Amino acid sequence: MESVRSDFALELDSDGLVGVQTARGPVAPPTAAFNSLRHWGSELRNSMSHLRAGRGGENRRSVFYTASSEEWELVDSPEHKPPPDNSQRRGSPSHNHRYSIGSTFTFDFRNPSRMKRPFHVGSGKASRSSESSPVECNGTKTSELQLRIQSQQEEIIRLQEQETCLQEELASQKELVRLLQQTLRSSQCDWRSAGQSGSMGPDNNNQSEEAKALGEREGQIKDLCGHMERLALEKESLQKELKGLKIKVGEINERLGMLMETIQAKDEVIMKLSQQSDEGGNPSGECSSPGASREKQELDILKDSLQGYKSQNNFLNKEILELTVLRRKAEAREKILEVKYTSLVAKLCQVESKYLVLLQEVKSPVCSGSEQSHSGDVISRLLEEALQVESTDQQEHTILKPNAVSEYDIYGFKTVPEEEDDEEKLEAKKRALDLRSFSLTDQETSVRVKWDNYLAITMNREMVRSPDLKALMRSGVPHIHRSKVWTWCVNFHVKKMRDSQPKDYYQNLLSMANDKPNPACKQIELDLLRTLPNNKHYASPDLEGIQKLRNVLLAFSWRNPDIGYCQGLNRLAAITLLYLDQEDAFWCLVAIVEVFMPRDYYTKTLLGSQVDQRVFKDLMNEKLPRLHAHFEHYKVDFSLITFNWFLVVFVDSVVSDILFKIWDAFLYEGPKIIFRFALALFKYKEEEFLKLQDPMTIFKYLRYFTHSILDARKLMSIAFVDMNPFPLRQIQNRRTFHLEKVRLELTELEAIRQTFLRERDATLDGRTLISDDEEDN
Repeated sequence: MESVRSDFALELDSDGLVGVQTARGPVAPPTAAFNSLRHWGSELRNSMSHLRAGRGGENRRSVFYTASSEEWELVDSPEHKPPPDNSQRRGSPSHNHRYSIGSTFTFDFRNPSRMKRPFHVGSGKASRSSESSPVECNGTKTSELQLRIQSQQEEIIRLQEQETCLQEELASQKELVRLLQQTLRSSQCDWRSAGQSGSMGPDNNNQSEEAKALGEREGQIKDLCGHMERLALEKESLQKELKGLKIKVGEINERLGMLMETIQAKDEVIMKLSQQSDEGGNPSGECSSPGASREKQELDILKDSLQGYKSQNNFLNKEILELTVLRRKAEAREKILEVKYTSLVAKLCQVESKYLVLLQEVKSPVCSGSEQSHSGDVISRLLEEALQVESTDQQEHTILKPNAVSEYDIYGFKTVPEEEDDEEKLEAKKRALDLRSFSLTDQETSVRVKWDNYLAITMNREMVRSPDLKALMRSGVPHIHRSKVWTWCVNFHVKKMRDSQPKDYYQNLLSMANDKPNPACKQIELDLLRTLPNNKHYASPDLEGIQKLRNVLLAFSWRNPDIGYCQGLNRLAAITLLYLDQEDAFWCLVAIVEVFMPRDYYTKTLLGSQVDQRVFKDLMNEKLPRLHAHFEHYKVDFSLITFNWFLVVFVDSVVSDILFKIWDAFLYEGPKIIFRFALALFKYKEEEFLKLQDPMTIFKYLRYFTHSILDARKLMSIAFVDMNPFPLRQIQNRRTFHLEKVRLELTELEAIRQTFLRERDATLDGRTLISDDEEDN
């Protein structure tokens, strides 16, 4: 269409006029104008007759055939016959009207009965076999499919012919427009020349008539342009329809190919069966025909069953896809609701914590008389209700009562101790609410999602140490995945030792402990109930946790007779038993004592523990110089508190949520995690320590300050970000340096002790004992 419009854009000379401008310019005499119009009409009739002669394509054909490989394609081969007599066309008014400008187009199509056979499938042998009796059962379906394909082919041929006619009509219209344009240019030139010769005496009436005629010509040209645009749109729609029909024909071809292959396979089976029956020696054909019919019936039944199973399979697949989409939408909606719920619960816990603090502050209100006693009673009642733990038979709820926390947390530790006073109980419940609020933050939810994705990826394969897994371990393992992750960490560190022992190694150690007890058994029994008294799994001697703890400690005492049992091992084993079974907890204790910690860490001298305290002091002086100088100035020995941190890996020193996050990183990376978190705890409360100016106050604050640290994310950020770099080689070098010094000091102390014992024995031998009466006299 752009090319057609460009044909109408005439290049005018400086003095050239077209259309309305021509009408306004000088007009030629009437005779010259009429002669030019008559000349233009004759040229238009000649061009129309020439265009009509080019429409002799009524007998064009489109041949649809298939190759030997059963791949179909459409080939258009237009064959033009000579055009009919022009005199006959001019004699018919209706025919002239058909080819006038803006008229509709008629098309002549082939007779479907004269169309050649659309396709041939298979070889000549297959054709003969298809005509034989075994294939007659499928003849009806094949014929129906062929008729359907023939109808589709006829429709395609009709559309192709219509498209060809439209293309030729469009070309003829373009040619007509070009001729009209040339005629218009020639008429304009004639009018200009006539106007120049007779410009002195123009007739106004003739000029108006010529302007009208020119306007009619321009209108006809615009109508031709619109008609050409409509033809182009119709051509595009027909092309789209043709493409759709081609796709349908391709699908029908595929189906037909499958059916023909099935028929050929059936023919082969029938031929084999007939040959087998002939070889079997059946003399009469009457006996073989029932067998062939039965086989054919069975094949038909199998075919119907196969088709039914296919349709059922397609239906079930569609249902599964729809259900999968619905399930994913439901999961996404559930995750969104869960995030909203956790955020609301976290806010509620924060509000409840502030409510408890408010109750504690207004316990003694500033008022007098009966008002003071009444408000004091109300606040006392509210405090009692706030300190109550959640129970199963509790049904009454006070309007102003906050959400009661559970008696035990998810690890089994008691949230609000019973033996403490009301103020400490209130503080413990506030701490429990704050911990719950921190556990419901968006960051914790994000960590859980990351762990779910990682474990889903490694579901069918073993976990491998990598930077991604290290980052996940440092962020903490969710409660539901901790048992699996801890088991993998323990097996990774003790795999060689465990593989070198028989499979029943742990049971053999237990049987040895039961047959002949060792000296450590008595101390183990004394420490069982003192291990974790505030945990419900170790609160009573009849609980299963106590028996598991006893077995693990006894088996370890037989594996390491030089250690036997050391106070601190019971707490390590108790923590591991919260997530591991007995044998894995035993090997976890082996990994801590024999792999992670240096030698003599849990012996009677605790040599390795003393060395680590000196290494920690060096790190304090390097990483936290202000706090270290503050302790040195007030002569505060913080190793009296930190010694237990290193011996039992912070058990009973921090809140349970932080404790297990420390253990996650400790079981993966080893003992340097203890140094990181010990420094991080002091860094967390460094400003508070620097404000204290009294040695007793500092030491008192040292005893309980770790229980006031509740934000695990902040503490872990300090440990793994603020404390970097933190090379393990530096710790090992300082351990070696201080180990020699401690050994020298222990040797000197042993020499002093031996000297003291000898002097004491000599003094006792030379002294004479007297009675009380003699002493009085």
